[in-house]
Amino acid sequence: MKNLLILSAIFLLFSCSQNKTEIYQWRGEDRKGIFDEQNLLKEWPEAGPEELWYVEGIGDGYGSPTITDNEIFITGAIDSTATLFCIDLNGEVKWQIPFGKEWVTSYPGSRSQPTVVDDLIYVGSGMGNLFCLNRSNGAVVWEKRFVEDFNGIYPRFGHSEAPLIDGDKVFWTPGGKEYNVVGLNRFTGELLWNNPGHGERSGYNPGTLIKLPTRHIFVTFSAYNMMGLDTETGELLWTHAQDNVPLDKRQPGMGDTHSNCIIYDNGYIYYAAGDGNSGVKLQLSEDGTKISEVWRNTGFDSYMGGIVKIDDHLYGSATSKKFFRSINATSGELSDSLKLGWGAVVAADDLLYYYGQNGTLSLVNFDDAGKMNQISEFKITRGAKEHFSHPVIKNGILYQRHGQVLMAFDIKNKN
Repeated sequence: MKNLLILSAIFLLFSCSQNKTEIYQWRGEDRKGIFDEQNLLKEWPEAGPEELWYVEGIGDGYGSPTITDNEIFITGAIDSTATLFCIDLNGEVKWQIPFGKEWVTSYPGSRSQPTVVDDLIYVGSGMGNLFCLNRSNGAVVWEKRFVEDFNGIYPRFGHSEAPLIDGDKVFWTPGGKEYNVVGLNRFTGELLWNNPGHGERSGYNPGTLIKLPTRHIFVTFSAYNMMGLDTETGELLWTHAQDNVPLDKRQPGMGDTHSNCIIYDNGYIYYAAGDGNSGVKLQLSEDGTKISEVWRNTGFDSYMGGIVKIDDHLYGSATSKKFFRSINATSGELSDSLKLGWGAVVAADDLLYYYGQNGTLSLVNFDDAGKMNQISEFKITRGAKEHFSHPVIKNGILYQRHGQVLMAFDIKNKN
């Protein structure tokens, strides 16, 4: 009997591990911007790594691709219509499907990256509408309308959010007085809870999930507040106000752009809000109900290029000055700066990948003290308009979007 119980426990454990749901999403696992890759090139040829393929005509936009084990999903605007593309791993378009109006003013085009879970795709438009689509053909399973369903408030540059999943829930931040933040059943779109927050418009934030033993917390920004909400009940647990803009000067486009995910690590929250409090470290209580500020660094002021934390250092773009910076996560003090311009950063295989807004992709290494060195660089010459899209790395391939073009570069070490 005892042996039977042991075998049953082993079988149950094996079954659970085999059936673990994999979420393909913005900036990789836990949205930390660190891709689990090994054996990548430690330097690039002078002209850059080999371009495997590129695909044109994916529509205007800035949203990064979502790479699964079998296909690629990316959004773009075709004649002001939001369009989802499914592309195979060789760069061939398998299908494309329109899913509503796209943002057409102030940097027109797609903003967010699709989230893929099992056989469903969750995707939002710059108009703030949220869709659940069938993974095999893009057919609409359900949809929620920004204005009609939530009385959402548009920020100046369109709604920017990457749908975040926790179990059977998906979260969205329409802004406004009543449905400021909502939790929905991800299979049906049913409203599970809504929280009025601070009654503000959204802050262009993709959102992040903190998993504690006692509760899960959805963290997002509205225009002038970072908020932590219990994912089960929608209760607003705490707020960290962005206090750099006086009340009488607050208006769309003034101090309200907070596009970087927070990073949670070992009891602490780190964020960079260049249009807010800049670099901040907070301590989160064990039960997740309280925060206390540890430090601020006004020079660590990225607002849309993402940040990564590796060991005891944070890496990200400065906004006040055109530098790529590292700071000590314990003290908050500056460790190093490289004059690489504004840009977006991700990491893989103990290296940093920095896509500058001048179109230069840089490979950067670092040491334990946070000192950085640019190893290689090359220019992205395909595509047009702003270089805002974040790089994505999967299976030794670096994917980079620029406007209507998606490119794939081989960064595997063949030796």
